Amino acid sequence: MTIHPLLTVDDLAAYLSKPKATLYAWRTRKLGPKAVRVGGNVRYRWEDVEEWIAEHVEE
Repeated sequence: MTIHPLLTVDDLAAYLSKPKATLYAWRTRKLGPKAVRVGGNVRYRWEDVEEWIAEHVEE
């Protein structure tokens, strides 16, 4: 099992080439990857990001 560090909003925004505001909007509308709060900060688990991407593959 590979352990990945939690992604910050900046990390995920850079990875997806999206503005941070888009990620915040997705989170409030429950459209984006699942987020977790760690000490009041929003973080993303790599596994949740991969799952979210897989669910949005167009066929």
